[in-house]
Amino acid sequence: MSATRGGLEGVVAASSAVSFIDGERSELTYRGYPVPDLARRATFEEVTYLLLEGELPTRSQLEAFAQELERLRPLPGAVLERLGQLPKEAPMDLLRTGISILGHYDPDGESTDPAARKRVVMRLVARMGTLVAAIGRLRRGLAPVPPSVEHDPTGRSTAWQLLFMLQGRAPDPEYTRLLDMALTLHADHELNASTFTGRVIAATLSDIYSSVVGAIGALKGPLHGGANEAARRTFEQIGEASQAAPWTRAALERKERIMGIGHRVYKHFDPRAELLREELTALRDRPEVGPWLEIALEVERVVKEEKGMHPNPDFFTAIAYGAMGIPTDLFTPVFAVSRITGWCAHLLEQYENNRLIRPRAEYVGPPPRALVPLAER
Repeated sequence: MSATRGGLEGVVAASSAVSFIDGERSELTYRGYPVPDLARRATFEEVTYLLLEGELPTRSQLEAFAQELERLRPLPGAVLERLGQLPKEAPMDLLRTGISILGHYDPDGESTDPAARKRVVMRLVARMGTLVAAIGRLRRGLAPVPPSVEHDPTGRSTAWQLLFMLQGRAPDPEYTRLLDMALTLHADHELNASTFTGRVIAATLSDIYSSVVGAIGALKGPLHGGANEAARRTFEQIGEASQAAPWTRAALERKERIMGIGHRVYKHFDPRAELLREELTALRDRPEVGPWLEIALEVERVVKEEKGMHPNPDFFTAIAYGAMGIPTDLFTPVFAVSRITGWCAHLLEQYENNRLIRPRAEYVGPPPRALVPLAER
């Protein structure tokens, strides 16, 4: 057998047309389009269509697509009822269970027909934000807020609806725009841990809901989607910008991992983090942004000087989501509102050209040995 690589680093495990990372050039593309361009000049709904359909939509296609998402956003009443009966535990645990419950109420959930799978994908993409918002409110003892049905010819955006359902009021336009950009930036990232998990499950020809439940389990981990929550708690622990440099140097001296810093694939910088830093800098006069951004920039400066490492987008969404009023323990579920689009694009791709994913392991245990009977041991 060939030599193993820890964490499968650098191993090409699949062919995909969904997204591509050039780590040396610090570039990320979706279906060939540079992601910073998409984040600045397209909406998350356009990007969702691109990931699922392979091309950017025309205006009429986008209007029909957005209206279908709006139609599908409400959760079945039975799902909300059962969510309300669950212990108010970690939001990602509730999200994992909530997706499983949704699968029970999807008439196409077990179908292997390609058209039926597309219908499942549309329901999941439309309802992920509704589910996350409901979980957020139920955990605070509040009734879920349904999606707004106020007329809009192209449908309310996912970002607008998510903030509305979380807070029960029309959201700040600047934060809606920033969240829309963040959703685009997180929509896909090649064979990351959660996407790979989902594809492995789909490769067994299991259903889409099971694949997404597995992906959520991987996203929950602090070394993947949970890094944004950990980064926020780091900033809160530091408290103020004057303490950021000594705190960071002490953490590095103790060889502690600073969450939101570094990325295995990007060798120089993460283009998603660069864009988020730029957007937050434009909002730094806001009291819910400025002080936290000062802390983050000081941590970033010291880590660059000491280790030559750069932040990833979790470092800055920790500030952005907090400024929007999103509770810290919902940061990772909000990540899922975005990444469900990439997961589903990869799952459909896996089903279309499937082969069971079954790697080998390098055995490092004892050599062959004889069994000694129990009485003689």
